[in-house]
Amino acid sequence: MDVVWAGLFVALLVLVLGLHVFGLPANWVLLALVALWRWLHPQMDAGLWFFVLLAVLAGAGEIIEFVSQSLSVKRFGGSSRANWWSILGAIVGAVVGAPFFFGLGALPGALAGAWLAAVAAELSLGRCREEALRSGWGALFGKVLGLSVKLGLGATMLVLSIQRLWPA
Repeated sequence: MDVVWAGLFVALLVLVLGLHVFGLPANWVLLALVALWRWLHPQMDAGLWFFVLLAVLAGAGEIIEFVSQSLSVKRFGGSSRANWWSILGAIVGAVVGAPFFFGLGALPGALAGAWLAAVAAELSLGRCREEALRSGWGALFGKVLGLSVKLGLGATMLVLSIQRLWPA
């Protein structure tokens, strides 16, 4: 019976990774659920350092997402204003897009928000249209790269957790 519960729990954890599509903190939810499993199953072979590792991976995902977007805007010739506006635009876009397509609109909303905000920031500085669009593409590329890395780190957290919670 333990294998059935573990299998259902693993299925839940896989679904939790899908929260990335909605712009929600999937890696942190995964960490919380694994901690809950550990609390309910004291025989689980996971100590403090395992949970520290999971927290480091979740935190690294957030940092990498932020840094990749920032560096990408700079690499594509964007200004500091475009950088900050694109970060705020991604957040606003995710919130505005969330009600559409049963919540799936949060992802395209975040991507479009980052792009639009970077373009608007560059235009507000008096830059030409081509420079503004280039900055916007940098913001979009950085956001996609950051989300991809964050999802990959979440998958790593999932694999590490499955190895610990599966009954022997």
